Amino acid sequence: MIPLPGPIREAWETEWLPVRTPALAGTTAAFLLLAWAALASESGWIPLLDGVNLVFHEAGHPIFGILGWEPLTILGGTLMQLAVPLLAAGSFWLRREATGTAFAGFWCFENLLNIARYVGDARAQVLPLVGGGEHDWADLLGRWGLLAQDAALAQGLRAVGWLGMAACLGWLAWRWQRSRPQQA
Repeated sequence: MIPLPGPIREAWETEWLPVRTPALAGTTAAFLLLAWAALASESGWIPLLDGVNLVFHEAGHPIFGILGWEPLTILGGTLMQLAVPLLAAGSFWLRREATGTAFAGFWCFENLLNIARYVGDARAQVLPLVGGGEHDWADLLGRWGLLAQDAALAQGLRAVGWLGMAACLGWLAWRWQRSRPQQA
């Protein structure tokens, strides 16, 4: 086994902070509201959350573009869109804050719904793009010989997104249960 650096090892071995019932209830309500918003929206777009995700997506292109490899520049938007919530989840994880970890995880998996919509649009290209530029996923899937599978890939991403969001909520409920005093 690879030894972990000191601060990470210490955080890993630290007990999780308890999840209180109001935190579980509030987070569950937020998760359900976001899920309802995604299902109720014809396009699946959640204005506030996906607007923030779009900012990270667009920032990812020039950030990954610094590395100088064109496919990574194109993929950088999607990578950044996932990296930001994963970094937030990692920060909460290291501090052993289950509610923040679950919420950041939920945010990451919700991003997959947005990414699925973009992947699924690769052939049709009807989504409005920021600045009217190139369609990232049409370019990438075309390069990889997967353009004809855009709908199937999108369906898989959506399934992983919904399952991941449900898993985050289930994990938080499990952490809450473990936080409760043992009753004889």
